[in-house]
Amino acid sequence: MEKTKRTVAQPVTKDMLITALKKLGVSGSQIIEVHSKMSSFDYIVGGARTVVDALMEICGDGGTILMPTQNIDNSEPSDWQYPGIEPYLYKEIREAIPPYDRHHGNIRAMGEVAENFRHREGVVISSHPAVSYAAWGRYAKLLCNRQSVHFPLSEESPCARLYELKGSVLLLGTDFDTCTCMHLAEYRCDCRPVKICGASMIHEGKQVWKKYLDLDTNCESFMKVKAIMQKKNMIRQTVLGGGTIQFFSASHAIDEATHYYERTVVYDLYR
Repeated sequence: MEKTKRTVAQPVTKDMLITALKKLGVSGSQIIEVHSKMSSFDYIVGGARTVVDALMEICGDGGTILMPTQNIDNSEPSDWQYPGIEPYLYKEIREAIPPYDRHHGNIRAMGEVAENFRHREGVVISSHPAVSYAAWGRYAKLLCNRQSVHFPLSEESPCARLYELKGSVLLLGTDFDTCTCMHLAEYRCDCRPVKICGASMIHEGKQVWKKYLDLDTNCESFMKVKAIMQKKNMIRQTVLGGGTIQFFSASHAIDEATHYYERTVVYDLYR
């Protein structure tokens, strides 16, 4: 059976993307956490490079771009599900996982834009071996210079600094369930159980398996928070080249998520 030839009807150029973002309110004075999914767009001319170029051009000298660069491969094998690992292999895999490397670790789950962004000149990358962030611009060092090993998305994290500095979130072709900063709400209202995590890293010149504490976070409720924010007109949205772009306040999203969890989820053990 002959395949139907696919043609691009809505190619997106850098100038088109910049125009669309500015209409949403993105400007050079802001701190913006960016999440992206390139496959949501019909075709962006120049791919991930064009997206990063556009963001940097808008931010100029006064703004800041922040992106999660999480390495899901550098994590506790007993937590893996796709695929899962036989228990007798846990120790062997822990020893074989390459140690954390800020620039060469595998961040495949974060997408092409984050991969392109983290290699740009001037980008600062936080030190957490599994849940790192990358930032560029005026407040890059402030956002990334102190991320705690334990509970890495809590009060000593880029998420909390983004909240304090009244930053924003930009979703390019993706949705609220990818919005990393909203996990801060889970820490603030004790709505998740604690778990033991692990990652491979270099300590005093040797590769070690570092155990750390974190919450068993879950982003499934973020879409419900989105519905609440939509009713309050807190989200600016447009469609470009077949992909949806959303822009909103990070502090509003975190506050609304915190209120949602306080109303709907209670773990008496941690209260």
